[in-house]
Amino acid sequence: MPTLGVNIDHIATLRQARRTVEPDPVAAAVLVELAGADGITVHLREDRRHIQDRDLRLLRQTVRTHLNLEMAATEEMVAIALEVKPDYVTLVPERREEVTTEGGLDILSQVSRLQGVVAALQGAAIPVSLFIDASPAQIEAAAQTQAQWIELHTGPYAEARGEGDRQRELQLLSQAATQAQALGLRVNAGHGLTYWNTEPVARIPGMEELNIGHSIISRAVLVGLDRAVREMQQLIQGGG
Repeated sequence: MPTLGVNIDHIATLRQARRTVEPDPVAAAVLVELAGADGITVHLREDRRHIQDRDLRLLRQTVRTHLNLEMAATEEMVAIALEVKPDYVTLVPERREEVTTEGGLDILSQVSRLQGVVAALQGAAIPVSLFIDASPAQIEAAAQTQAQWIELHTGPYAEARGEGDRQRELQLLSQAATQAQALGLRVNAGHGLTYWNTEPVARIPGMEELNIGHSIISRAVLVGLDRAVREMQQLIQGGG
C-alpha cells in the first residue's frame, strides 16, 4: 500500500487570510506526523499566496518524516530548493490566476529545459518528481528528463461524475502507472483525492505515495487534525 503525504498549504491559506501568525503550518506538520503521516508536502508558489519562505526553512529543520517541495521549474525556485534541500521536489505547472493546480506539467513542450532543471536538482542529491497527466506521451517525455518519479494527476478521476467515467479514469491511471514503472519511473499520485475516492487509487499496483491536502484539512476543521490524518491513513492502508 502507498504511504501518505499530507499537503499543509491550506493551513497557511487560513493564516494568510488575516496576515497573522496562526494557524502555524510548522506546528500543523508536527501534529500531522504524530498522527501517522509518512511525509509533509508544501507548495511554495511564486505569488506566496500561502506557504512562505520562512515556513519552508522552518519545516526543513523540523520535519522528521520527509519534506516534499512542490514548485514551478523556475530559476528562483531551483535556487531555493538547492539552498533548503528538501527530501524531494515535485515540479508542477503554475499560473497566478488559478485557484489550485489545474492540470499536469506539459513535459513534451520543454523536455530539454526540464532535463537541465532535473539535472541541477538531482545533481545536488534532491530527487525530482514530475506532476503529469496520465498520458502515455507525457510519461515517455518524463522518462527522457531522467527524473526519478512522476506524480499522476488524479483530478480527472476525482472530478468524474458517473461511475462509468470514474472507472475509465481509474483505468487510465492504472495503465499510466504500469507504463511509468516499465520505463524505470517511480509513481506517486495526487490532486482532488478525498475520503470517498482514495481507496481505488491506493490499490493501483506500484503506487508509492498519495499526496492529499484539501480534503484532510477540510475534515480537520470539523474533527481535528489528528483524527483527519488517522482516518485517511486507515483508508489508504485498506482499513475502510
